[in-house]
Amino acid sequence: MGVVTTPEVNTNSLDPLFKPRSVAVIGASSTPTKIGGLPIAFLLAQGFAGAIYPINPKASEIQGLKAYPAIGEVKGKVDLAIIAVPAAMAPTAVDDAIAAGVSGIVLFSSGFAEISDEGARVQGDLVARAQQAGVRVLGPNCLGFMNLADKVFATFSPVVGQGVAKAGRIGLVSQSGAYGAYAFTLARERGLGLSYWITTGNEGGVDFADCVAWLAKDPDTDVILGYMEGCRDGRKLERALADARAAGKPVVITKVGRTEIGAQAAASHTAALAGEDAVFDAVFRQYGVYRAHSIEEFFDIGYAVSVAGLPKNANLGVFTVSGGAGVLIADAADEAGLTLPELSETGQQRIRELVPFAAPRNPVDITGQITNDLSLFETSLDIMLEQGDYGVMLSFLAAAGGGPMGEEIVRQIVALRHRYPDRLFSAVSVFKPEVRRLLEDNGCLAFEDPSRAVRALAALAGFARGFAAKSGEDSPGAPVTPVSLAPETHSEADSFALLAGAAVPVPDHRLVTSAEQAAAAGDALGYPLVAKIASADIGHKSDIGGVRLNLADADAVTRAYTEITRAAREACPDARLDGVLLSPMEGEGVECIVGVQRDPAFGPVVMLGLGGVFVEVLGDVSFRTAPLTPSMALAMIDELRGRDLLFGARGRSRADVEALAALLVKVSEFAVSAGDSLESLDINPVLVRPEGRGAVALDALVIGRVSGREVNNKESV
Repeated sequence: MGVVTTPEVNTNSLDPLFKPRSVAVIGASSTPTKIGGLPIAFLLAQGFAGAIYPINPKASEIQGLKAYPAIGEVKGKVDLAIIAVPAAMAPTAVDDAIAAGVSGIVLFSSGFAEISDEGARVQGDLVARAQQAGVRVLGPNCLGFMNLADKVFATFSPVVGQGVAKAGRIGLVSQSGAYGAYAFTLARERGLGLSYWITTGNEGGVDFADCVAWLAKDPDTDVILGYMEGCRDGRKLERALADARAAGKPVVITKVGRTEIGAQAAASHTAALAGEDAVFDAVFRQYGVYRAHSIEEFFDIGYAVSVAGLPKNANLGVFTVSGGAGVLIADAADEAGLTLPELSETGQQRIRELVPFAAPRNPVDITGQITNDLSLFETSLDIMLEQGDYGVMLSFLAAAGGGPMGEEIVRQIVALRHRYPDRLFSAVSVFKPEVRRLLEDNGCLAFEDPSRAVRALAALAGFARGFAAKSGEDSPGAPVTPVSLAPETHSEADSFALLAGAAVPVPDHRLVTSAEQAAAAGDALGYPLVAKIASADIGHKSDIGGVRLNLADADAVTRAYTEITRAAREACPDARLDGVLLSPMEGEGVECIVGVQRDPAFGPVVMLGLGGVFVEVLGDVSFRTAPLTPSMALAMIDELRGRDLLFGARGRSRADVEALAALLVKVSEFAVSAGDSLESLDINPVLVRPEGRGAVALDALVIGRVSGREVNNKESV
C-alpha cells in the first residue's frame, strides 16, 4: 500500500449523460404537469435542439411528438433515457434502456434505498447492471439535472415552469432534490448564471463527488456550489475536491448534519453515512473549500466569485461616507482575515488637500462632502489605488446607490475598474436594479449589507491564497509497508513496539515482571523513573493507583513494582497483567494529544490537540485524513487556538514544533500501513520538548479491529 490512497474519479463517461444530443422519456405523459410529462414540456418550451422520444405503449403521440411503445423501437441513437415510472417497473425500464444502447439514465423513481433494505438491494442490482454495460445512472429518487447552455431539462421540478435561471458559469450540485429546487429558485431570483444544476438523490450510480470532479474539468464551469448531507466514499470526495483545486475552481459547500441530531436526520434522508462533522471541516480546509453555514452565505460567495473573480491579495481598501460604517467594516474585515494597510503618507496628504476634514488613513472617510462634489469619489479612489497595494476596494455609499447620484458614482467605479483591471471592486448601498446591473456587468460586486460584503471578499481572498499556495505544497512520502494488527487492544508495551517500528519516537523503556527485574532495569535505564502497570485491559492507570513518578533509586523502583501490581489486582481482578513498564522521567515541554480514529467515510483520521483543559474542556483539536505531509502537519498545529503555547507564549521556550509535525506524519503513515486492521490509536501525552530536542510519545494505546468492529476495550475500568 502506498501513502496516496485516493482513487481517480471517472468523469469521461458523464459527458453523454449531462450533454445528450437525444433524450427518451420512459413513462412519458401527455399531461405536461405530471412527472412523465414535465421533462418533455420543459425540453420543448426551452428549445432543446436534439431529438425527444416519448416512450409509452398506450399512446401514439405525446405533446405533439411521435410516441414509441418501447425505447428499443426508436430508430436512431438515444444518449439519455429519463425514467419516470413507479419503482416496481424501474428495473425493467433500466434493462430496456441498457439494451437500447443509451449512455446515461436519469432515474426519477423513488422507493429504493431511502425506504428499506430490500429497496437498497433492488437499487444496487439495477445500478450494477447499468455499470456493467457502461451506462451511468443519476438517481434513483432524484429530481434530475439541467444543462442550461444546451437547454437540457432532464427534470420534473416545477420550478422550471416558474422561470429559468440564466445560463452562466456556476455549477450547482445538490444531494437533496427539494433543496436543489429551492437553490435554483434563489439563483434565478439573484440573477446568477448556472452552467449545470444537478441533483443526485440516492446516489446509486453518479454521486456528489462524481459531479464535482466532472464540473472541475468542464470548460463551461468556473465555480462549483454544492449541498451535501453525507458521503459514503470520503477518499473519492477528496480526489474530486483536489481536481477542483488543481483546476483553480472555487468550491462552496453547505454541509448539513453539523450536530448529532442533524447527522442522524441526514443519514435517514439520503441513506448515506455521514462522517464526523469535524472531519468534513478538516477536509474542506485541506482542499480550500469554503463551507457556507447559511443559504445566504452560500449564494453570496457563489455570486462574488462568478461576478468578480479572485483578488491579487487580501489587502482591503475601504472608502466610506460614514465614519461609523467604516469602523463596522474594519472590525468585520479584521475578524474575517482581511488586512487594512494604512494609506501612504503621500496618499493621505493628497486626500486632505481635497477635503481637509477627511479621515484618510484606511478606511478613508471622505464624509458627506461627496454630496457637494461627486468627483471627490473617483479622485479619492484613484489616489487610494495609486498609493496603496489594495487588491480589494470596498466603497460604502449609504443610500446613494438608489438616488440620483447612484448612476454617476457607479459610472466612476466602472471607469476605475477598467483603469485598474487587476483590482477587485465592491460597493455597498441600496441600488436601483439598473445601477446594480451596470456594476455587475462590469465585474463589480453590489451588496446592501457591509458585513456580507466583507465576508464574501474574505472568501475570495481565501480562495486566491489557497490556489497560490497549492503550488508550494510538499508531496507524500515513500510507500509504506503494510502492517496487520492483531484484532485486540494492545498493551502499552506492544503499542510502543508498533509505533517504534513506524519510526514514531517513544521513550526508552523496559517491561519487567518481578521486583528483581525492576531493580536491574532501573539501574540500566537511569534515574529518576516512571513506573506504570502494563495491561491491555486497564486504560486509566492512574485512577487505580497504577502509576508512580520520580523513582529515585532501586529501592523505590522495587517498592513501586510491588505496590502497583497489588493495586491493579485489587482494582481489576479480571485484568490481564503483563508486568510493569519502566521509563525515564521527562523534563519540561508542552503536552499534546495525538490520535487516529477510523471515520466511516474517510478512513483513518489523525487528531491533534493540546493537553489538559484545552482538549477536554475547550475542544481545541485539529483533524486531517491520513496520510499527512509535513506541510499538512504544520497546518494542523497552526489551527490550534492554543498554538502560542508551542511557539513560546509568555516567556516560555519555543517547543520543537517541527519535531511534532514529523511525529504526526509518522503516525499518519502508521495508520495507512495498518489499513483496515486499525480501529484507533491514542497517544496521550506526546511531550514536545524545547526547540531542537524533539518530541516523544509518552503513553500509547493501539486498538485493532475485529470483523469491521471495534474490539471490546476495558478502558473504563
